[in-house]
This record gives sequence, structure tokens and C-alpha cells, in this order.
Amino acid sequence: MNYTKNQNKKVTAGVVQFDVAPGEISSNLEKAVSGIKSLSRSNADIVLLPELWSCGFDVPNMAGHAGKTPEILLRLKTLAVKYHMLIAGSLPEKNGESLYNTMFLIDSDGSIAGAYRKVHLFVPLCENECFSPGDRLICCNTSIGKIGLAVCYDLRFPEVIRASAIKGAWLVVVSAQWPLVRMGHWDTLLRARAIENQIFVMGANACGVAKSPQFSGHSAIISPSGKIMANAGTRPGHAATEINPDDVSKARKLFSSIYERIPEAYE
Repeated sequence: MNYTKNQNKKVTAGVVQFDVAPGEISSNLEKAVSGIKSLSRSNADIVLLPELWSCGFDVPNMAGHAGKTPEILLRLKTLAVKYHMLIAGSLPEKNGESLYNTMFLIDSDGSIAGAYRKVHLFVPLCENECFSPGDRLICCNTSIGKIGLAVCYDLRFPEVIRASAIKGAWLVVVSAQWPLVRMGHWDTLLRARAIENQIFVMGANACGVAKSPQFSGHSAIISPSGKIMANAGTRPGHAATEINPDDVSKARKLFSSIYERIPEAYE
């Protein structure tokens, strides 16, 4: 586990939060681009968007929405290069006959640094009827170091973010559409995943009412000690803060549970 690439460079991280309208790609794209442009004025190095931010859980029409993902990615690549930032968020992906809820991470040079197909599908929203599950976790090499990827329900499985931490990620980004009724879980789990792995965790969530349920917002950026460094509240908007990869190693100097694991005992 090392953090050699751009280890000493501070990073401005931002989250974009909006009411994702099911099936309304043009409207959702406009909201996302507006948030990205706003964060570019804060010199953001990385911007995170919510889960399925282009179309929401418009399940009956998901195949059609997935067909538009390549052109949406081209738009994001252009923005990433223009503003010299990384952009991440989940979109529907079509591969052969299968659909996936895929988190794409675009680097500042416009290349796709990683694409993670959501492993844990959320049955209450009928995700399993629409998407196929992914079969592997992703930790990406990027221009600002190693970054882990996760999507919504994955947050309830500590192995997901732990795997990225073990592979050397100093930051994990989580796109979500997390409901208001379980907002307390979202807040707690973001902090828990950061604390137990002593890494930064970013979470971008949808907000408002998109049919049902109501989404909680509370997009946030959490430090390795569990401090809430930024929170977007409950309304559409964005939040940003400066984070430092060095804080990961600093947090681990006093003690480091990540290095003191005893995997053979857990079996």
C-alpha cells in the first residue's frame, strides 16, 4: 500500500447534488454540467456526480438510456480536459445483451481511468430486474493517485472500500441515490468507511423527489479521521473542500488497523 503518485499534492474535491429526474437526460445533463462548471471556478481537481445521474431509475427505458451513455461520456471527457479535472459518476452501460450500473472515472486528460460495474444490486428498487451485477472491484491509477470506486448499496458492504484501501487507494468515491428514510445510515456509513480504512471518502447523492422515494442529499467529503469536511445539505447544489493525500499516512502513524489485519484469523 503506497501513495507515491502526487502524494504531496493537495487536491480540491467537489460533489454535485441534484434532483435526478427519471428519464430526463437533457435536463439531468444540464444540471450536472452546471455543477461541474461551478466547481471548476473553485479549481476542483475531482468532481463526483450521483448514481445513474443521467436518467435515474427509469427501469422500463434503461436500455435506451444506456445507448446514450457513450455520447454523454464524450461530453464529460471534453469537460475533464477543459477544466483539467477528474469526473466520476454512475451511468447505465450496455454490453452485449447485458445492462450494468457502471461508475465511470474520467481522468483530467480525457481518458477513462476506470469503469466499475456495481456488484451489489438493490432489490427493493428492482435493480436486479434491470441490471446484471458486476463481478470485480476496481481501484484506479489516476493523475492524483489511486482511487477506489463504489456505488450506493455497496456502501453497506465494508469489503468493497476495504479492498480499495488494501490496494493503495487514498480516496474512494461513492455515487448514490440514497433515500431520505435512511439518511442516518448514509451519514454514518460514509464516516465509518473512512474511519475504519483511514482514507478519504466522497459521497455524491441525489436529492428531492423523483417519483418515489425521496432522496436525502447530504453529499459529503469525509477525512481519514471521520471528520465531515464538506456537506451539500438537502437541496440541489454542490460542496467542495481541499483534501491532502498526506493525511492518510499521518492518520496511520499513531496506529493503523489497515496494516494490523490478520486475514487468516477471519477465515
